[in-house]
Amino acid sequence: MALQRSTCKLANSLKFLLPRRASYLHSHATSFGFKEVREEEKSKLVGNVFSSVASNYDLMNDLMSIGLHRLWKDRLVTKLGPFPGMKHLDVAGGTGDIAFRVLESIRSVSSRAMQDGFAETEEQTQIYICDINPNMLNIGKKRAIERGFAEDRYLHWVEGDAEALRFEDESMDGYTIGFGIRNVTHIEKALAEAYRVLKRGGRFLCLELSHVEFPVFKQLYDYYSFSVIPAVGELVAGDRESYQYLVESIRRFPNQDAFGRMIVDAGFQKVEYENLVGGVVAIHSGLKL
Repeated sequence: MALQRSTCKLANSLKFLLPRRASYLHSHATSFGFKEVREEEKSKLVGNVFSSVASNYDLMNDLMSIGLHRLWKDRLVTKLGPFPGMKHLDVAGGTGDIAFRVLESIRSVSSRAMQDGFAETEEQTQIYICDINPNMLNIGKKRAIERGFAEDRYLHWVEGDAEALRFEDESMDGYTIGFGIRNVTHIEKALAEAYRVLKRGGRFLCLELSHVEFPVFKQLYDYYSFSVIPAVGELVAGDRESYQYLVESIRRFPNQDAFGRMIVDAGFQKVEYENLVGGVVAIHSGLKL
């Protein structure tokens, strides 16, 4: 299935145009969907949502995206360019979907390489799956068993907060976050942490539901989002409210250009984004140089 794509490069020279504490950031940081909540409440409320949806998370992703989320994650990992020996951090990755793809990509590269000493490099590969929700991590561990990764020494499951990562400075070659950054309380803190843990030359990649570009398509997408997705959530998972929040959180998330400027403001260079399916999702990327 062809994916509609558009790419926009954001010049670092625009950095000075964005105030570091723009008013909408504070508003977004204290929102829970369309509701305004105290900052200290948001993480608990989001945690409740993901505890509720954890057992049906993969099924609902397939239903909501008609299976396209698999292609989007494949594209994310392709842009990452995993390599044997890399240390990679996948944040908000509890179910392991992205981490498994990273590992499989590295193994594919390994199998094609015949040069001496390559196996020793592969042994140094370390992939960390970090999620603030233990229920999501448990789902990921069960999936690892099902996929034959249970005893894999390359995968490490870590309960942790995207805004306060428990990893050393400049310790990672790559950082990914898929469908997670819009749920943090302070996006700018999560971006600062991503920058901190990446090595010089490390790549940041974010896959996130975003804002549709075309007016007619937007009307259809809004109808699907607000009328169909919560109804499917109620039917399949018995939980309409959690999926209502997820839809609302997408609309409160900064658009592609605004989020790109936030990434620049965090210190990343060569920031760009790629729209998929007309902006239903976007992959933002940046380098720490």
